Amino acid sequence: MNSGVERMKKIFALTVLFGLIGSISSSLAEPPRAFEGRRLFVSYCQLCHGVSGEGDGPLAIQMQISPADLTTTIRSRSDTILKKIITGQGRQTITGRDRHNLLSEAMPEWESVFGEQQVEALIAYLRFLSRSKHQLMSDPEVGYKLYQQYCAVCHGEEGEGDGVMTKLIRIQPADHSNINEMNPISNEGLVRIIQEGKDEYMPAWKDILNRNEIEALVSYIRLLSN
Repeated sequence: MNSGVERMKKIFALTVLFGLIGSISSSLAEPPRAFEGRRLFVSYCQLCHGVSGEGDGPLAIQMQISPADLTTTIRSRSDTILKKIITGQGRQTITGRDRHNLLSEAMPEWESVFGEQQVEALIAYLRFLSRSKHQLMSDPEVGYKLYQQYCAVCHGEEGEGDGVMTKLIRIQPADHSNINEMNPISNEGLVRIIQEGKDEYMPAWKDILNRNEIEALVSYIRLLSN
């Protein structure tokens, strides 16, 4: 029993150590596309489409317009069509209309604002809104920084379970990028795992991270799998 406790303490100490190293180099880590897309959504789309993308943003209410409910309409649109809708490029093949705003006359054309990679990132976040079973609990911007500092050492910078610790000891962390593995776990379930730990190698973080920080981590993890 004592040897097991000591081993766990050593593993935990190594995790914290590499977490500190990770915090120094976290600026080199590329966040997932859905994470970048959320930044754009919050800045440019949320006022009309609403926080959850359901078309109930404060500006839409003030202007008495009805933006698309992105949680449903996105599912039937290909990436090609979504790019045309966002940028306003070309004729819509599904309707034959010259303008892109087939869902609302008030929809702006963003071609001169977004680059191609930004459009792709925005679409990745729209896909998240339309297919995720779980709402974001808190600010994933905070979660991103915490993930790089404390979690990437085992789970990898992109959440694929290939962090540097896996090369030092034989562990197989959860793959946070796998939607089939992550979707069945509720937000509260993820909170408990982070707070209390799991199995032999996943440490408990309840004495290091507070509830708000853990919720931010859960929100970032959701974007990793989308």
